Formats: sequence, C-alpha cells, structure tokens
Amino acid sequence: MNSNEETILRESIRSIIRHVKSKRLDEEKELRQIIQKMMDFDLLEAQTPDVDPSPNKSTGINVLEDLLKKIIPILEIDYKSLTTSSEQRDSYRAHVLNAVENSLTPAKLNNQAGEEEAASLEEIDITVGDDAGEDKFIDIRTDAEKAAEEEEADPRDSFGADVDGDETGRNMAYQSYKKVESNIIDSYELLANPEDQELFFDYLIANLKLYFEKFEEELASELPEPTNQAYDMAKQEQPADQAGPDDIELDL
Repeated sequence: MNSNEETILRESIRSIIRHVKSKRLDEEKELRQIIQKMMDFDLLEAQTPDVDPSPNKSTGINVLEDLLKKIIPILEIDYKSLTTSSEQRDSYRAHVLNAVENSLTPAKLNNQAGEEEAASLEEIDITVGDDAGEDKFIDIRTDAEKAAEEEEADPRDSFGADVDGDETGRNMAYQSYKKVESNIIDSYELLANPEDQELFFDYLIANLKLYFEKFEEELASELPEPTNQAYDMAKQEQPADQAGPDDIELDL
C-alpha cells in the first residue's frame, strides 16, 4: 500500500467514525425527548415490568402496561436471536413497528366511524335482479388455471410490502408478530375513549422503539466487536495516552 492509498484509507476510517458518532448523538437526543414526554405517566421502567405498578393517570396507559408485559418478552427473545448482522435487527424492528401501525389503523378508523353510521350501513339491502340467489355463473377455467389462481402467495411478502430491509429480519418479525397481534388489537379495542385510544397508540409505538434500543444496547455488550486490518492498524498507531475503552474518534 503506497502513502497516497494509506492517506485515503485513514480519511475514510475517520469519516466513518465521525458519522457513527454523529448518528449516536442524534439518536440519544431523540430518545431523551421521548423519555421526557413519557415521565408524566410514569410508564418507562429500567427493565421489563415484573410487578404490578400503581395505576397511571390514564386508562389507556394502564391497558398498555398490561399489554407490554405480555408482548415485550416475546419480542426481546426473537430480536436478540438475530445476531448475524445489525441489518437483520434493523429490519425486524422496522417491520414490527410498521405491522403495529397497519393493525391499529383500521381499528382507529372504525372507532371514529360512530354508531349511527355503522347502524345505517347494516340496514342497506343490496339485490341484483330476481335471480340473484341462483348461481348461473359457468366457470370455464381449466383445473390447472384454478389451481394456479387459488395458490396463496407467501404471506411474508405482503407483511413486508411497505418496508425495505433484510429478509431474515422480515421473516422473524412476521413470526413474532403472529404471536402478539391479537393481544395488541384486543387491548386497543377495550378502549372507547378517544383520548385513551390516542395515548395507547402513541405510547405503544414509543415504547416499542425504546425497548428495541434497550435490547440493542444489551446485545452490543454481549457480542464481540467486529474489526478489520485497517482499523487494527490505525488503532495501534494511536498515542497510548489518548486511547481508552470509551474513545470513539481515532487520532490518526
């Protein structure tokens, strides 16, 4: 490696480290803002709740606490099993959050519809001629064509249709979400008060993000840190008095 290539390599390493450090600071700032908002409801705990806390100010938050006790341990186990790469975990997180929003959005719209409108829709009677009850349709498809049309697509494809990301992370998220989806929907549908519904939805999304951050921090301390020859070379040349376990930026 000539001196010019070595200089370019060092600049690249320095740029990557700056980017990582900046991203961490931005994420930490966003996380602190979310935590500050949530302190009014005493919802966030240092670890998964394992005791019955005092009631909160909102029924929606109380219902959410009960839900988190059921679903967080499931999501934690599956999330922490994705150890091959951070891309798998990023994909898992994105797909789970997207699935929660997709599941609760129809429920939110239904609750906003109002009882009078729902009742009027039930009274609508649709008929198509006098022979509507008789099946006169002649299906001319071959057996092969029927089989091809009836063959179901992989449900994991539709599950991840709106989200890009690692396929393994998507598949694991699909498996996890099947375990918790009914709990999430059932808990939300307990609530009829619009304020409770709004708090439940907002704080569910916020808590899922916070717990995923917590899982990632715990996992980072358990997994061996990846390295390469360029990093090792640069690290060895760093002055001893500047090196340290918490030193992120290299002095190249």
